Amino acid sequence: MKSEMSNEVVFFDLETNVPKNPTQKFWILEFGAMVVCPRKLVEIESYCTLIRPGDLSAVGVNPARCHGISRGTVLEAPSFEEVADKIFKILDGRIWAGHNIRRFDCVRIREAFKEIGRPAPEPVALIDSLPVLSDKFGRRAGDMKMASLANYFGLGEQKHRSLDDVRMNLEVVKHCATVLFLESAIPSVLKDQWKQDISPSITTRSRGNVMEPSISNTMNKKMHQEAPPSISSTMNKKLHQEAPPISMMTTRSRSKPNNDETSRKSPSVLNRRRVVPYPTGSLGQMTEKVKNMLRDARNTPLNNLLRHSHTLLR
Repeated sequence: MKSEMSNEVVFFDLETNVPKNPTQKFWILEFGAMVVCPRKLVEIESYCTLIRPGDLSAVGVNPARCHGISRGTVLEAPSFEEVADKIFKILDGRIWAGHNIRRFDCVRIREAFKEIGRPAPEPVALIDSLPVLSDKFGRRAGDMKMASLANYFGLGEQKHRSLDDVRMNLEVVKHCATVLFLESAIPSVLKDQWKQDISPSITTRSRGNVMEPSISNTMNKKMHQEAPPSISSTMNKKLHQEAPPISMMTTRSRSKPNNDETSRKSPSVLNRRRVVPYPTGSLGQMTEKVKNMLRDARNTPLNNLLRHSHTLLR
């Protein structure tokens, strides 16, 4: 019996409270699991239960937007200790699977069993669909949230309830595996096909203080043509006094850094530094190039303007 269980895959998911500060702890509010035959991908059994936390104040009176569970929802639910036997039986000795379970769900399960003084269940292997799909499927569906992946395949909205999310997780894996299989079968035709479906207008540039080169060049040309030499000199001098060094500019996201535990539905594994879309050389090097350009252009019709600019940059 034990050897047969070791070949079965159990997809599981937890819903928890979200601690408001570092001193608060995570409480499991719902546990859902589905045992699947790896050869036929059919459901063998499933189990789901709400769980009453040891501290009811950790659960809001109103339903939480993330999972819809409120204090009243779990008020009459069993405690974790009362359902620990069933959870242990369905998890222990099987292959564990789920989305971002390595960093979140597995940690919470072990903490809960430790709190009641019992040994935690152990898997024979672990499949975390977050890093697997990130590596194999790529970012063609956008971020690697379960909701985004489900939307990409038209599987409906994520309900953020344990057993519903478990079943959606399996469907997402099935769809991703099918696409990857087709691509591997005829790579000469389907390889990187998904990249062509992405709109070229989508970029990762920061919106702040970034101007398209064509627009910038047109504006600069027009400004130098229309402005009198004295005005141009004054503007250039003010710009060099107030502008910060280019090397100090960054393109960091406005969002706060993700917490691996509190943002399990918004994985941080894909957060990377954005590519800076402009040169990062020092302002001194840039000024030297401008001086050389102005020196070579003394005999142009714009001699007066260039003489002022050259004097400014000397």
